Amino acid sequence: MNTFKDYLNLTKPGIIFGNLISAAGGLFLGSRGHFDLLTFSGTLTGVALAIGGGCALNNFIDQDIDALMKRTQNRPLVQKRIPGSHALLLGALLSILGLAVLATYANMLTAWVTFAGLLVYVVFYSMWLKRSAHGTWMGSLSGAVPPLAGYCASSGHLDTAGWILFAIYALWQFPHAYAIAILHLQDYARASIPVYPVVHGVARVKRDMPYYVAVFTLCALLLSFTHNTGLGYLAVMLSLGFAWMRSTWRDRKCEDDRRWAKKSFGYSIVMVMAMSLMMSVDFIPQSDPGSAPVFSLASR
Repeated sequence: MNTFKDYLNLTKPGIIFGNLISAAGGLFLGSRGHFDLLTFSGTLTGVALAIGGGCALNNFIDQDIDALMKRTQNRPLVQKRIPGSHALLLGALLSILGLAVLATYANMLTAWVTFAGLLVYVVFYSMWLKRSAHGTWMGSLSGAVPPLAGYCASSGHLDTAGWILFAIYALWQFPHAYAIAILHLQDYARASIPVYPVVHGVARVKRDMPYYVAVFTLCALLLSFTHNTGLGYLAVMLSLGFAWMRSTWRDRKCEDDRRWAKKSFGYSIVMVMAMSLMMSVDFIPQSDPGSAPVFSLASR
């Protein structure tokens, strides 16, 4: 018997919540101090609906591999508590509704950016995850869309700061995803999902992780170097980035791989939350509202 909780779980509320934090950071950064409550609430609502729709569709696509992994064997579709057709319908409706809300309360650019993220997540990421060790690349692109959508919603355009923001969150996905892959290594191997640690081994991931963190941190600092965020943001990102990099390097020879991965995962969560918070409170107000954007498709 299906329940409301089963349908809610199809949308993966935890993923929605995490992405709304990054979307809010993008909103505040793009606002440059010109906060609009209707745009803010409408954007977060639209992004949440679109992500929920994408997750429901992903659940439908991944039924076969979910049945093979212990952590996903109890999902509603695997246990046949919800028909697959219901998941498809729910995913389509939520996605369309989310895009409509974004087009109405934000702008068309935000709707198109979110649509692109949905396309990458549902079609490319969900399909390629089973067949390629580089599925994380697709996941990183779709995972970086919510903050970019927030930025476009409040700024009305896509400029250099927006592209930097997109790159930051895309690069963050790699050390974050690889830590998760190590934590669930046996599950991925059992389902024959060729994530990077399964294909190349945990030792290689542990060796390379400090470099992933370093590149991500350097990219995150660009927001300050391009005068989009202040010294507070710079200090927090530099400190946390160094601490995360130092931890992965110092403990790389730890024999307990799960303990190492759990610690790195914890750093990734702290980093992304701190980054979203600091860009929300330490952005540099726009001094020249008439500056020309790189690309604009706003129609509020």
